[in-house]
Amino acid sequence: MDDFARERNGEADMKLTRPWMMAGLILLAPTTLSDAQAQLLPSGGGLGPVSQGGIGQVVPDTLGKVGDQVGDRVGSALDATGLNRLSPARLADRLAAARAARVSDLLRRHGDRIELDDRREPARRGVILLTGADDGALAALRAAGYSVDSETVEGIDLPIARLTPPKDKSLPRALRDVRKLAPQAQASADNLYFPSGPALALTNAALAGGGKMDGRVAGLIDGGVGRHPSLASAIEQRGFAQGAPRASPHGTAVASLISGEGAVRGAAPGTPLLVADVYGDDPAGGGAFAIVRALGWMAARGVRVVTVSLVGPANPLLDGAIRLARDKGVTVVAAVGNDGPAAPPAYPASYPGVIAVTGIDGRGRPLPEAGRALHVDFAAPGADMQAADMQGGKAAVRGTSFAAPLVAGRLLARGTLAALRAEAGSARKGQAPVICGNCRNND
Repeated sequence: MDDFARERNGEADMKLTRPWMMAGLILLAPTTLSDAQAQLLPSGGGLGPVSQGGIGQVVPDTLGKVGDQVGDRVGSALDATGLNRLSPARLADRLAAARAARVSDLLRRHGDRIELDDRREPARRGVILLTGADDGALAALRAAGYSVDSETVEGIDLPIARLTPPKDKSLPRALRDVRKLAPQAQASADNLYFPSGPALALTNAALAGGGKMDGRVAGLIDGGVGRHPSLASAIEQRGFAQGAPRASPHGTAVASLISGEGAVRGAAPGTPLLVADVYGDDPAGGGAFAIVRALGWMAARGVRVVTVSLVGPANPLLDGAIRLARDKGVTVVAAVGNDGPAAPPAYPASYPGVIAVTGIDGRGRPLPEAGRALHVDFAAPGADMQAADMQGGKAAVRGTSFAAPLVAGRLLARGTLAALRAEAGSARKGQAPVICGNCRNND
């Protein structure tokens, strides 16, 4: 276990399930999108240049409208500065309505692949993840009509049984049955975790790649990373979803804020990247199982710092995998999301040992749409900034998605959490210490 893990383990000793949020809302006509775009927030309207319920998003220089996670237009247009003028209650209502609309539309579009679990959280349809089950429990499940596919996740040595329920059983009912048949095991849905993506359709852009993976390597679990002049260092990518790895605007922007050099400068310029694409072109991408397997790959490759700019509900399998990865020396840096401060705590940022990051604007103010976690460790720029785009240039971005890679890059460069805290200095009263406050690429 290295310095990162030792420090974070000690803090975790001193240190919820996300409930379903459904507010009154109006769904306007959705834009036309392919299934391949569904998870990476293309197009739309909504709350101005703010990602709704994911982590962050690429926004045009004009700060035009952006949509919810799956591209529906929700509510009326609102520019970014307008968010600061909303009362906390109204802001919470709008963000809750946007999240509810996003999930509702996701189910409408892809109900054959996605359903709600017993907590009314979106998950892969007909998949139950089971850990800690003995042979007797697995035999009982097979006798009850469940198919069982077992594997051990590389890098963290985590045995997992993936169950497929009988066709007549909904996911909530199947989870109840599995918990009765295997009471000593831990059963969960394959919950979905969402980034916020750009208002651009996914394309067949070339993937970044090549070069020798020397020295310290930064890990990124996100969409795939596209080729870009500022991403000239070594990059290796692996897919953990249908159609992956596939270049995505969100993954490319986040990657550039870690290791970009040149027109887009990251917090650790030139650092080689190991990228796990957990989305590809799968409408049910970003599942807990995919993220767990990606974490295992990172651990097996000796990665010390992994950026996860994704958000979703508490999931015991993901929690356990993060703990096992931490024991292998992996530190996860995660964004707190953009569901607003009134939202329930976001995961994986809320797990013990994870470094939770929020976002600030160009005046050092917390983003009004920034979510919350059970702990918040650092803040970094999340607005009034630019990152790599899919055309080889740079574009304005907004959201806590883009704060997390700045913290991760500086952590990797500094070597320890103590050194990172020293770099941040003292924090404003009631706020998290700020890292990389001038890392905005606005030259």
